Amino acid sequence: MKFFQHPVWAMAFRPLYSLTALYGALSVFLWGFGYQGTAQLPGFFWHAHEMIWGYAGGVVVAFLLTAVATWTKQPPVGGARLGLLVGCWLAARLFAFVPHAALLCGLAGVAFYWLAAYYMGQAVFAAKSTRNYIAVAALVLMGITLGAFHAALSLGRLAGLQDNLFAGLVMVAGFIGLIGSRIIAFFTSRRLNTPQPASPQWALLAPLVLPMIMAALMTLHLALPLAALCGIACGVLGLVQTVRWWAKGTDKEPLLWTLHAGYAATALGLIIMGIGQWRPELMSAGVHSVAVGGIGLLTVSMMTRTALGHTGRPLYPAPKPMPLAFVLMLAALAMRLLAAAMLYVHPTAYQHSLRCSAALFAASLLIYAWRYTPWLLSPRLDGKPG
Repeated sequence: MKFFQHPVWAMAFRPLYSLTALYGALSVFLWGFGYQGTAQLPGFFWHAHEMIWGYAGGVVVAFLLTAVATWTKQPPVGGARLGLLVGCWLAARLFAFVPHAALLCGLAGVAFYWLAAYYMGQAVFAAKSTRNYIAVAALVLMGITLGAFHAALSLGRLAGLQDNLFAGLVMVAGFIGLIGSRIIAFFTSRRLNTPQPASPQWALLAPLVLPMIMAALMTLHLALPLAALCGIACGVLGLVQTVRWWAKGTDKEPLLWTLHAGYAATALGLIIMGIGQWRPELMSAGVHSVAVGGIGLLTVSMMTRTALGHTGRPLYPAPKPMPLAFVLMLAALAMRLLAAAMLYVHPTAYQHSLRCSAALFAASLLIYAWRYTPWLLSPRLDGKPG
């Protein structure tokens, strides 16, 4: 079909980066300023569902299906196949707003992740790229966490819903661990012309494997203290790696320090979430350190950097006004952690901090969408395919 010959369907990052940026801004703003979801998917559950499996999951799938073509030397997912995947994502987002359509939302969402796993699996198995088998399994598990959430929702088992949400969030942290382990040290050494610190294979696998174990246990509501220890161990490893990857001059380059800061915030969030198993009052701070620091700051930085390369543009410096977008997202993280601290102390301050964080988060993503969407809809500058 001629429709799918448009440049936007060339690779997964093109439609999904633009759509997730716009949708992430919309959904966070709505939540921060009073939208309460639907009767089946109310309030906090709607917000967490859409940020985890809607925004963050969409960015993760976009990155993986774009990167796997490079990792395996296989043709990228594009055209009608990509259109089907994006259609599943859009359907899930639409049904999240429709009363009595939570089941359809869940089915479309699970289809999105499992179709992405199928597409990625085709490439990695054809290339016998064994190091990427784990990423395919992780996409399958991401779909399972979403399906488990909707199963509990449909059966009225509300007591365990929060663990199901946390399982999805932990899976996103795992994908951040996988992606960060592959790109942060590499990007830093290339940009600053410094040696890339070598990491043993277990240190490259653990940032995804430990969250996968943690998410599986939370989904099954089993051995939650063990799940917490997995999170703490993964977080400690993440902080150690962040220190190892840092090089002189990193703080001068926005496209580098944002990756390091987002990765560190995710690691710190996993540690706090783990401790939250015994100190529940800390859980909100841990969740939002991952959600705004990782899902927010790291994803917007990663989308900025990877889209430059894949549209044939210079990688550095970051195009204006993206450094402003990074600062706004960092401010959103600070305000959301302030809100977590105010939750049990000053309800009014909590609401004001929450709304300020939501507005800053949305503004950051809107800047990205404004700057990048025209590029994502256009052919590469260098005339190459992709």
